[in-house]
Amino acid sequence: MAPTFYVGSEAGLKKLDEYLLSRSYITGYQASKDDLAVHAAFTKAPSAQYVNVSRWFNHIEALLRISGVTAEGSGVTVEGSASFPEEAIATPPVAETKAAADEDDDSDVDLFGEETEEEKKAAEERAAAVKASGKKKESGKSSVLLDVKPWDDETDMKKLEEAVRSVHLEGLLWGASKLVPVGYGIKKLQIMMTIVDDLVSVDTVIEERLTEEPINEYVQSCDIVAFNKICHAWIAAMVLSGIVDYNLVSFIPPNGKLFIGVIVKF
Repeated sequence: MAPTFYVGSEAGLKKLDEYLLSRSYITGYQASKDDLAVHAAFTKAPSAQYVNVSRWFNHIEALLRISGVTAEGSGVTVEGSASFPEEAIATPPVAETKAAADEDDDSDVDLFGEETEEEKKAAEERAAAVKASGKKKESGKSSVLLDVKPWDDETDMKKLEEAVRSVHLEGLLWGASKLVPVGYGIKKLQIMMTIVDDLVSVDTVIEERLTEEPINEYVQSCDIVAFNKICHAWIAAMVLSGIVDYNLVSFIPPNGKLFIGVIVKF
């Protein structure tokens, strides 16, 4: 049985606020079309007195601005009118309330009461499974700046860069590059690369590819200048929705282009 939500009345918002007290999303452990259905029923942002509803609403707003929501969800019914049955409550889907499936009369079940030991254990197992699968699906990315040095001033830097970019690995993407004077007519190659952390090791790229044959014909050494984690969409959503504190930092590197970054405080 799909849960029903009433967002057009004070009583309905109060029930929804209680429902979201222990939940991040309407159903499941990630934003889904169920969240979009309830979100769309609001004609304006909910009052700040409904702390949990406001938190959820702002989070979904941020996700819509950044990455969108694609998960299917379990299905919900949304009532936006002012009519709110006295006994009506926002109920979680059948998949999440095992006991409700065995009852003929759903209105007799206290869905906001304390969970039984069996329900707690089942919830913990689901959370662990989702967390484990999430780690595989949401692999982090990093941006790495490398200094690639030639043997001497006679090294063909164009061929050196071609040799570096000839390294192809799943999860590795080469970016912008430039030649930087070192001295005595020698220049080094500075090049950006983006890696998927679970697929590519920077040390492996340097030690087993860039400084080994045949590339070491041009490359004398390779050093990491900067290594930065790329912010996930969910972190950006938390920043925009005010769930976490953050500081903005900015500087102008030698190339003259303004760089702005975000330091998140967890």
